[in-house]
Amino acid sequence: QVQLVESGGGLVQPGGSLRLSCALSGSIFSIYAMGWYRQAPGKQRELVAAITSGGNTNYADSVKGRFTISRDNAKNTVYLQMNSLKAEDTAVYYCNAEIRLREYVGRDEYWGQGTQVTVSS
Repeated sequence: QVQLVESGGGLVQPGGSLRLSCALSGSIFSIYAMGWYRQAPGKQRELVAAITSGGNTNYADSVKGRFTISRDNAKNTVYLQMNSLKAEDTAVYYCNAEIRLREYVGRDEYWGQGTQVTVSS
């Protein structure tokens, strides 16, 4: 089975930093994109940042200039460096991957279990 395992969440004060990691394991053919979504209580899930296999990135307007997404292709791992954290960043962060399991088949999406990020003084 394909699995996405997130780590790095926790409690941090406003202005602090956290680094999230998401490691993909399992038998796959290729990865098209990986990214991070978040969902706060009472709010809809939103895309935070994503990176394609070609290295293109996109960010939510609310995190531009503060968050940076990166990848380690050799380890099938994506990272989210979060700086200057605000209370509004508090949410469960979910790793997402769009992959192709086998050659000549379509793409599929997979999700991690989520990691809690709490920004509070």
